[in-house]
Amino acid sequence: MGQDQQIFARINEMVDDERKLREAVASGAIDSATEHERLGQLERELDQCWDLLRQRRAKTEFGENPDEARVRPESEVEGYQG
Repeated sequence: MGQDQQIFARINEMVDDERKLREAVASGAIDSATEHERLGQLERELDQCWDLLRQRRAKTEFGENPDEARVRPESEVEGYQG
C-alpha cells in the first residue's frame, strides 16, 4: 500500500473512532469531558495527517520526493490560520 493510501486509511480509522466516541457518550458509556478530551486529540492527529498529505502532494507537484515529507508537530500544524 502506498504512503498516501496508508495516510488515508489512518484518517478513516480516526473518523471511525470519532463516531464511536460520540456513540459512547450518547449511550452513557463515557462522560462528555472524556469525549471532549479524546475528540480534541483526534482532531489534532487528523490535522497532522491532512498536513502530511498536503506536503506530499506539494512535493510531487514541484518534482520533489514526497517521501521526504514529515509529520509536523501539533503546535506547528495547529498554528496555521489557513
